[in-house]
Amino acid sequence: MTKNIAVLPGDGIGPEVIKQGMKVLDAIAERYGYTFNYTHASVGAAAIDKFGDPLPETTSDICYNSDAILFGAIGDPKYDNDPSAKVRPEQGLLKLRKMMGLYCNTRPVKTFENLLHLSPLKTELVKDVDFVIYRELTGGIYFGEKGTSEDGQTAYDQMIYSAEEIDRIAHLAFKAAMNRRKKLTLVDKANVLESSRLWRSRVRELASQYPEVNVDYMFVDNAAMQLVQNPRAFDVILTGNMFGDILSDEASVLQGSLGMLPSASIGKHVALFEPIHGSYPQVAGKDIANPMATVLSVAMMLDHFEMHKAARSVRRAVSICLEHDIGTLDLGTGIKLSCSQVGDLLSSLILDGMEALNMERLKESNSTII
Repeated sequence: MTKNIAVLPGDGIGPEVIKQGMKVLDAIAERYGYTFNYTHASVGAAAIDKFGDPLPETTSDICYNSDAILFGAIGDPKYDNDPSAKVRPEQGLLKLRKMMGLYCNTRPVKTFENLLHLSPLKTELVKDVDFVIYRELTGGIYFGEKGTSEDGQTAYDQMIYSAEEIDRIAHLAFKAAMNRRKKLTLVDKANVLESSRLWRSRVRELASQYPEVNVDYMFVDNAAMQLVQNPRAFDVILTGNMFGDILSDEASVLQGSLGMLPSASIGKHVALFEPIHGSYPQVAGKDIANPMATVLSVAMMLDHFEMHKAARSVRRAVSICLEHDIGTLDLGTGIKLSCSQVGDLLSSLILDGMEALNMERLKESNSTII
């Protein structure tokens, strides 16, 4: 089987973590006999610097002609710190989502036993947390009409949703719930917002098609509270664009490190896979970034390709590292490896299994990275 992958490293630590994801894909190709063809393209600040556009037409063409997109990170302080900037790196990602019809963002949140101590919450609260957020990605307030009055004293952003936009992601969330613990929570603000009332109406109607799924409804402020009080109560969370943006970032801290959380964006034309962390420019080029979120995003890509055995081997390699107290600096593990060393080790574990786990050699590598 051959798959064509558009590789968009982006900014900051993006190129470093993407390189490790490609190492893992190469190991998968060697072990299982697959072929992955990569085409690199610019996006974000790197594309602005080179082309004056955060999403050049050449990048769009490459994405359209690929089976999936492997995305790094975007963002640069020189744009973040300039409120007057007319062109921003983030515009490239928003445009890509809209252009490719990437309407469904999925973010699995699963805690690892060896990393529970990193969570800001008590261990008993985060142990065995395992849920996924389905966030609508191309509608709502981020894409509604917006503007500012001539005197600059008034501004507005419209939140608009259609039944079609709600239905298509709701079906995906219900199907996910059927393959999990058969529970779906719709998060909205139906006590205040008309658009949320449409969400609630549509989900109530669609629920009849999935009688095995237990559906509950929660206002977003309560959901934000429950995520830190009782995160194990969630299985599949379904919500709109802005609420999903906020809640998924809140949920990301449960695991203790942004460097462990993958994501996928599914659309009409192609799917995109990326770590949820930002570009983290402060450590770019230092080879200390955590590539595991990118590698776990690669596992989601393999599942999307229905290469499920390969996806399991990627996740198993990550689990072996954590079980043996191996990771990057942010994880506080006993054996701390560089970004590139983690990529090498994960690739070796995929190819050679436990034989690749030479603890003495890894301890020597640990002494050089500290």
